[in-house]
Amino acid sequence: MSDQDRDNPRREFLRKSLTLIPVVTLAGTGLGSSVLQAAPETAPAKPAAQPVRAEAGEYQPGYFTAEEWAFINAAVAQLIPNDAQGPGALEAGVPEYIDRQMNTPYAAGALWYMQGPFNADAAPEMGWQSKLVPKDIYRLGIAATDQWVKQLSGKTFAEQDSATRDDLLKQLEAGTPQFDAVPAKIFFNLLLQNTKEGFFCDPIHGGNKGMVGWTMIGFPGARADFMDWVERNEQYPFPAVSIRGERA
Repeated sequence: MSDQDRDNPRREFLRKSLTLIPVVTLAGTGLGSSVLQAAPETAPAKPAAQPVRAEAGEYQPGYFTAEEWAFINAAVAQLIPNDAQGPGALEAGVPEYIDRQMNTPYAAGALWYMQGPFNADAAPEMGWQSKLVPKDIYRLGIAATDQWVKQLSGKTFAEQDSATRDDLLKQLEAGTPQFDAVPAKIFFNLLLQNTKEGFFCDPIHGGNKGMVGWTMIGFPGARADFMDWVERNEQYPFPAVSIRGERA
């Protein structure tokens, strides 16, 4: 690791993330060991009735309600903020990426084996062990989180200041709140995983707009051949290229 990397923990965190996730969403999205320690879940909650109202030219979510959309935007902005190191999750279009994923077979668990029994003590290589699928984890997790936060402060997660949001996310990550509908750790791990995917995916999937994620870590993108530079101890000189041929 260079001296610059040691002074830049955010860049190092994002670089390490690339070793854990694909640049496009795969069926086997990993949610960590907490998936295999899930508590019993209840049936998925019904969506709220309020639709999202978007300004002209603004992305209109197809799955999330207005309240859920506010949570997603606030949460991903905390996980990958816009700071001195570069654009964050909002600028990269991560909320759009996550919303688009909710209308795919992946989010409905259609690509997984979803028949019982569900063994909470199974080894990680046994695959998904929760009855809930991603789209239900988001719906239940957001509702449970906002209800929990309202009990603490009278306001939703999205209405909190930045420092409070950070503290709340840390508690979710640790599994501190005990939700009946979905384990807090499963919800947080899915949110974090999808946030990193949206920051590093090809722009064709809705995230990594302007290839800001790739540019930040020096990833060349979907170039046909860059093997000549793999063994060189120097920065790749050419801009990232998307699947559609867009250049950073």
